[in-house]
Amino acid sequence: MHARPRTTVISLAILGLLVAGCGTEAGTASAGKDAQVAGPVKVLPGLTITPDAKLHAMLPADIRDQGTVRVATDVPYPPFEMYVKEGSTQITGIDYDLGQAIGARLGVRFTFAAQKFDGILPAVQAGKFDAVMSAMTDKKARQKSVDFVDYLNAGPGWLVKKGNPENITVVTDVCGKPVGVQTGTNHQKLLQQRQELCEEKGLPPIEILAFSKDSEAQLALRSGKVIADYLDEVTASYVAGTADGGRTFSTVTGREAVGEYSASPMGIGVSKDHPGLKEAIQAALQSLMDDGSYRKILTNYQVPGIGIPKATVNGALD
Repeated sequence: MHARPRTTVISLAILGLLVAGCGTEAGTASAGKDAQVAGPVKVLPGLTITPDAKLHAMLPADIRDQGTVRVATDVPYPPFEMYVKEGSTQITGIDYDLGQAIGARLGVRFTFAAQKFDGILPAVQAGKFDAVMSAMTDKKARQKSVDFVDYLNAGPGWLVKKGNPENITVVTDVCGKPVGVQTGTNHQKLLQQRQELCEEKGLPPIEILAFSKDSEAQLALRSGKVIADYLDEVTASYVAGTADGGRTFSTVTGREAVGEYSASPMGIGVSKDHPGLKEAIQAALQSLMDDGSYRKILTNYQVPGIGIPKATVNGALD
């Protein structure tokens, strides 16, 4: 993805309408049975989502009663989740906007709160959250903790210093060198699998440095502690295009450079403690796909190519 216009700055009027993403349960006074008649929600300029009574009826009774779906997300991981501006606690991004759209279609509010990525699934299992929207790859192992409603598909990429000074063109170019990755991600698992390629070529193993947040891996790249950061290709492109006006980083993508990976999609992780919630979210997401709202959100972030045509459940290949 390339740099995008600053179309994600949310007006105070919209903030007042959405009242979410601050890491709190602010605004829950309007939750409950009144939430189903809250009316249309303006998600983006030119995109207003109206509720569907039939989809609202699909929600579990406890979710309908509370009027909210509590969503965990790891911030920042742009353009999927980030803060509106430096020093703000208001979340924006692809996942946030899509979450607001799904919630609006269901007649409830999706309230987002920040949570470290490697602690997200345990927090859902502990009942602190009802769902996860955090660019999380749908994997069979993760399906033991949550059910996934698949909504995007994108592969990994390298974030490197401007101009790719280490000349990374094939994945074995990083053998024996320090690279960064976020802890608990599918990318960390993929990097560990790449060690086999180094061994096959008689090269020293990759020195994998794991960080609790990808922003920390980016700092390590800036300082020269690592030669590259392994992350989602969309995020890599966004950071390369926006950080310091595009003067600091470049990206390296493609299977030859990043190594083979399965086509597992990203999924909205849904708690197994709310029977019927994943079906309601799936139906709402599909309705947004069908009426073009889903594509408008992705296009707003200049990434329509990562969209998928059908909202599936637990579609991971491995």
